[in-house]
Amino acid sequence: MIQAGARDRALDYLGRHCVMTLATHGPEGPWAAAVFYANDGFNLYFVSSPASRHGLNLAAHARVAATVHEDYHDWREIKGIQLEGSVELVSAAEEASIRELYGKKFPLAAAPAAIAAAFAKVRWYRLAAVRAYFVDNSAGFGHRDQVL
Repeated sequence: MIQAGARDRALDYLGRHCVMTLATHGPEGPWAAAVFYANDGFNLYFVSSPASRHGLNLAAHARVAATVHEDYHDWREIKGIQLEGSVELVSAAEEASIRELYGKKFPLAAAPAAIAAAFAKVRWYRLAAVRAYFVDNSAGFGHRDQVL
């Protein structure tokens, strides 16, 4: 059952963090890559090269898993998000609004001169989560609440 309070904590957590570990699979097997993201609810937007290993995997298999978490030293402090969903390329019509969302989280991305050359080599992606959990070991070892 989806916990409303946990859902709010999960969305707050996503808003305060910047990096997700994206797990994909393809012809060479499973792969994980860390990418910066900006979110709108449980839709996470990121940029990446379609020629990267995870980009090639996404072109073949859109279904993924991802996590957002910190590097904790005490297991009792572990918190984070686990999610699964599908990744798709953002349409050209949506790109301006996604760039704006991303630019609010990462101001450098809104500076066209500084980042234009890099953005010319990448594509915008959306991870649309279909299931998500908020992990919170402060509530007990392995405690997690379904939030989506």
